[in-house]
Amino acid sequence: MKSLTQPTGFHRIILTLAGLAILGAASAQDDPYAEPAEPGLPPSNMELDLSRTAIVITDPQIDFLSPDGVTWGLVGNTVTANKTVEHIEQLLKTAKAENIAVFISPHYYYPTDKGWKFEGALEKVMHAISMFDRVSAYSMEKFENSGADFMPQYKPYLFDGKTVIASPHKVYGPEQNDLVLQLRKRHIDQVLLAGMSANLCVQAHMHELLEQGFEVAVIKDATAAAQIPEGDGYLAALINFRFMANAVWTTAEAVARLSNQQAH
Repeated sequence: MKSLTQPTGFHRIILTLAGLAILGAASAQDDPYAEPAEPGLPPSNMELDLSRTAIVITDPQIDFLSPDGVTWGLVGNTVTANKTVEHIEQLLKTAKAENIAVFISPHYYYPTDKGWKFEGALEKVMHAISMFDRVSAYSMEKFENSGADFMPQYKPYLFDGKTVIASPHKVYGPEQNDLVLQLRKRHIDQVLLAGMSANLCVQAHMHELLEQGFEVAVIKDATAAAQIPEGDGYLAALINFRFMANAVWTTAEAVARLSNQQAH
């Protein structure tokens, strides 16, 4: 009969994970977003085939990314700290230079969307502050420079006649728009995912793309999220990116791979 004081194989695994958790907690005191010194998960082995790779950016819009946007008080700290605006532009610039396909999954609300009979917590907030509101589904009236509009510095990349701007998603994921169809029609199955916001639309897009059989690398410093009393959305997303994505890269690492260079 085994002694109850001797750890079994299962118990040894638990003890090892507990030890790693302690190490991780210690490093988190210095920087909660830092990669763990002793990772408990296997490393990524994702290798890009640029002929079937695309960049997907969710919600690169004023309401999320500009100090003039309605959510800046919630997301501004992480947008600024991550240099999210600059990193998204760096991805766009690299994609155009390397002839990599770019897809935008925007978020719009039309007056008829205000007729919904039930909403989640963030949906209530977005509708209450008129986030991403447009006059209608068939008019661009009052769109330019509104919160629903794209960031001005991105427009040369987005309006070049090559970037695919999908129909809008309405909650968080791409299940209700044509993003997956547009990717499939181009034989794309590797996605570099960036945009706003990390624990909402980016994470939801990651989930659905993974379920649809895509290989997904999340660009962790080309996104950001709200920090509110209920929690740090960016930290929550970063943890889940590590658990589920095929890779989690910085913008510098992604640019190096897109440029067929070794990351430094």
